[in-house]
Amino acid sequence: MKLDYLHVSPDQPMPHIKARPYRAILIAERPVSQAWRDDVAAWLVSSGCLYFVTWGEACEGWHDAVDWAALKAFDFGEIPDDKFVMTTWHNKEPLSETLWFAGNCASHPDVDLTETVIVHVSAVERRAEILALYRDSQDAENGT
Repeated sequence: MKLDYLHVSPDQPMPHIKARPYRAILIAERPVSQAWRDDVAAWLVSSGCLYFVTWGEACEGWHDAVDWAALKAFDFGEIPDDKFVMTTWHNKEPLSETLWFAGNCASHPDVDLTETVIVHVSAVERRAEILALYRDSQDAENGT
């Protein structure tokens, strides 16, 4: 499995995502506007995200934004099975359990997702720390 980390912030352009198709884990550690959340959701869907896991600040809003972006991408019509974006939000769990879930349970019924992109919405980049948290969570039994 390939793992990548992207730090994103409203004051920076969106980076390029090389993975297609992929699962995204969005860690939201700062409040953002609904308009920017919608832009990020559209960026994720258009770049090939087929499973979206979100944790942190307004994670239910992030979940809803990705659901709407996926519907909009298909003009609110029928979405082909291999393009359907699965979404979950984890607002009452420790981050370690959310990361464990993403690595062990977040699978798509029609597409093999071998790549994971952690999207970190934060004032500061913490690549090494977040990647270590993800790797440690995968060694934990049942996310604990």
